[in-house]
Amino acid sequence: MHKGYLSLVLHAHLPYVRHGDRDDRLEERWVYEAMLECYLPLLMVFDKLLSDGIAFRMTLAISPTLLSMLDDDLIVTRFRTHLAKTVELAGKEVKRTTGQPQENRIAKMYVERFRTIIAYCRKWDFQLIKAFRHIADSGCLELITCAATHSFLPYVETEEAIRAQLLVGIDTHERILGRRPKGIWLPECGYTPGLDRLLKEAGLRYFFVDSHTIEHATPLPRRGLLAPLFTPHDVAAFARDEVASRQVWSSIDGYPGDYDYREYYRDIGFDREMSYIEPYIHPEGIRVHTGLKYYRITGKQGDKDWYEPSWAREKAASHAGHFLYHRERQVEEASQWMDRKPLVVATYDAELFGHWWFEGPQFLDFLMRKTVCDSKEVKLMTPSEYLEEYPEQDRGHLPMSTWGRNGYGEVWLNENNGWIYRHLHQAERELITAIITYSEKKGDQLALRCLKQAARELMLAQSSDWAFILDGQTVTRYAVQRVHDHLVRMRALLAMYREHRLDEEAITQAEADFPIFPDVDITFYLPKQTHRVNVSRQLVAAAQDQSSTKTVLMLAWEFPPHVVGGLGRAVYDLARHLAQQGIVVHVLTRATDSCAVEEMMEGVHVHRLPTYIPSEQADFLAWVFQLNLAMVDAIYQLWSLGVRPDVIHAHDWLVSWAAIELKQRYSLPLVSTIHALEHGRHQGIHTPLQQRIHECERTLTQSSDAIIVCSKYMESEVKRLFGTPSSHLRVIHNGVDLIPLTEVNREQLRQELAIGDGPVLFFVGRLVQEKGVHLLLEAMARLRAEFPHARLLIAGRGPMQDEWKLLVHQMGLSEQVRFLGFVDDGRRDELFALADVAVFPSLYEPFGIVALEAMALGTPVLVADTGGLREIVRHGENGAMMYTGDPESLTNQLRWLLRDPDQRHQLAQTAMQDVKQFYNWTLLASQTIDLYRSLSVPAEIGMTT
Repeated sequence: MHKGYLSLVLHAHLPYVRHGDRDDRLEERWVYEAMLECYLPLLMVFDKLLSDGIAFRMTLAISPTLLSMLDDDLIVTRFRTHLAKTVELAGKEVKRTTGQPQENRIAKMYVERFRTIIAYCRKWDFQLIKAFRHIADSGCLELITCAATHSFLPYVETEEAIRAQLLVGIDTHERILGRRPKGIWLPECGYTPGLDRLLKEAGLRYFFVDSHTIEHATPLPRRGLLAPLFTPHDVAAFARDEVASRQVWSSIDGYPGDYDYREYYRDIGFDREMSYIEPYIHPEGIRVHTGLKYYRITGKQGDKDWYEPSWAREKAASHAGHFLYHRERQVEEASQWMDRKPLVVATYDAELFGHWWFEGPQFLDFLMRKTVCDSKEVKLMTPSEYLEEYPEQDRGHLPMSTWGRNGYGEVWLNENNGWIYRHLHQAERELITAIITYSEKKGDQLALRCLKQAARELMLAQSSDWAFILDGQTVTRYAVQRVHDHLVRMRALLAMYREHRLDEEAITQAEADFPIFPDVDITFYLPKQTHRVNVSRQLVAAAQDQSSTKTVLMLAWEFPPHVVGGLGRAVYDLARHLAQQGIVVHVLTRATDSCAVEEMMEGVHVHRLPTYIPSEQADFLAWVFQLNLAMVDAIYQLWSLGVRPDVIHAHDWLVSWAAIELKQRYSLPLVSTIHALEHGRHQGIHTPLQQRIHECERTLTQSSDAIIVCSKYMESEVKRLFGTPSSHLRVIHNGVDLIPLTEVNREQLRQELAIGDGPVLFFVGRLVQEKGVHLLLEAMARLRAEFPHARLLIAGRGPMQDEWKLLVHQMGLSEQVRFLGFVDDGRRDELFALADVAVFPSLYEPFGIVALEAMALGTPVLVADTGGLREIVRHGENGAMMYTGDPESLTNQLRWLLRDPDQRHQLAQTAMQDVKQFYNWTLLASQTIDLYRSLSVPAEIGMTT
């Protein structure tokens, strides 16, 4: 007679990372790796147990996002490609290791493993969903659900949005797996008082919590942690067992760390030479895990020894026996005082088994065989079966809790991710309001589609994965981008609905981009009761009040409307997007005759400072020094008025004296952005003035607590010229705003410019030698015979203007080339829309914001292979590239683009997507805020006199 029960529970989840427009997203690779290394090996273990007559029991929670991806034909097709490439690589490894017995033996092991996996996949036509259904039909595997997008429910503000997460998750489970779940894995085991009522309403019988949740229940349960506890609404809470979890999870003495197991981090994707491994890693040459690993853990330090599969298998069997022995002792002890058979609940992330712990599926196989066939003390059981056997349980009230770090919500709400919740909460309220209005007047089917897609976008933005990634500071750019993009699209959809301007093409595109939850029911968002699940509002508000960076003081010598180059525009865009994210921004800049001394621009406090000596009456360095004195005096006045900055942000060397003085006087951290360097502008330091500026740049970098540069190129330049350590440098790109261009009358614009019907090339920028316009003129001369109607428009002003106009006359290009002088932003955008190609043949370009502006407006770009431009443009993918300083290369690339309009269109479309994903100011401002917060100190430290 068994004395107790063991419930094995795995939670399988991945965020929704399907990208239909691209098949090279690293994040989508998460799915293929998990399928190949975890889900398929687990299914094969289950299948073999059944075929051997082993009546095992296991509970598996599969999140709706993961289910949706496994059920997606595109994901399945791409997985087959991933598998084929992996098999091909394994075959190459067998050939490569011929004559190397140890490596060859392991390579052959992988080939055999993949053959077995392929045979299993073909059995189910690569449809893992069918395999899961088959195992579940046996009664040995209980499948349960999770919230729709794995949203951390304690921090969802409205009851309606929580209900939608639950019910959409249940509906998705039933639609794909053909059965309604009895239980749920709450995302991150996140529970909050009142949530049990919504679980009850949804028809769910049980959920899982961390052990401390039960230990802090009121009243304390008589049966402790080895039996479920009923909440006030009769939903059973099962506590995960700490001892059972620690034996597997512990980084110190957990089983996966045994020295005979396979080492995860030594992968041939990083070990093999690039020429060999390149076809099997990311197309851009980013090294990734291939799954082919030859070493065992061996030890914490020193060289790694070869992996011995037979040793690892023996250890898996030994550890399974060890685990079972301790569970037997555990239930034997508890059975002496409990009035029923105790239940040990062992819960784990499914991805541990096979992906991180290669031998994990073997361990489970051995464990279930030993328990079913050999144990007289412990029997495997699912939570549902335990509730059937013991329908009456202790009752109590549970506190808010999670299984995350320190047991509560700090992983999903801290200085790195707290900013997302004000946006999510506002989005919840806006969506609910729109759905209420729809329910009252019943709009048409297109309006319904619009609101359904808005609901999908909100749910995808609510995924707890984004906050988790921001907490861990891993792929933060991707997480911020996903939150931003979903919320932006949701608000655009709601605006369509409210303003009665439904765009079916845009709605269809949104549906196609993220085809999840096709039957989402928006009535889930309609209010039902006045009682609220209320933990999130207070916790999130408290966290926002404790934000470590609230006020930023920016110093910049140029700021709109006074804009000389890209610096002024970049400072303006960054400042206003910081303000949109709740940061108080004060900008100190030079005075202009046309603007107020003090004004508020889009939430930014702008202080324009007159110098004691006007610029026209002083030499350049003297005027710069006067501007810095004015800045120091201005912050002294602001401080006396109660303005207490947390961070100083200086932009380029022209404000370095003031920045360093203010840092020292007020004991504040200093962040500096180096937009360009004197050495790069002039290809070296040649004059005393250039040397003086160069030294100012050096002093500013050495005095700064952190330095922002706009490209990897600039990062390397600052390191090389000033010896700045990598730890002080942060690459944060410049960005552009994707503002739709109003319709441009191209024919009228052509008539106005008198340029005929031929192809149009467009350059805009300062007319200085480093911009390379002289190369563009030479290319026009070479192409004149082949493209006699081509026209080049040059916009901008600068010291080379007269010289280049003379060159145009001397080369006989007066009919082909037009100098337009200064153009404002509106006219510039119209010219981009008119142009067939925007050309930027720079000799030096720290970043290249003008190329991004062209890309954002859908204009094909041709750039020089220099500086930051080479990081923005990928030749043949999102633009074209020429060899720097080479007019022949420029001519050849122009010829290619002008001959192939279809190629130009494809490049432009890819470029627009890149700009949206990587160069939007919301994302870049968030990255800047993260940097501020890593440095900021309380302003109450005060000033020194």
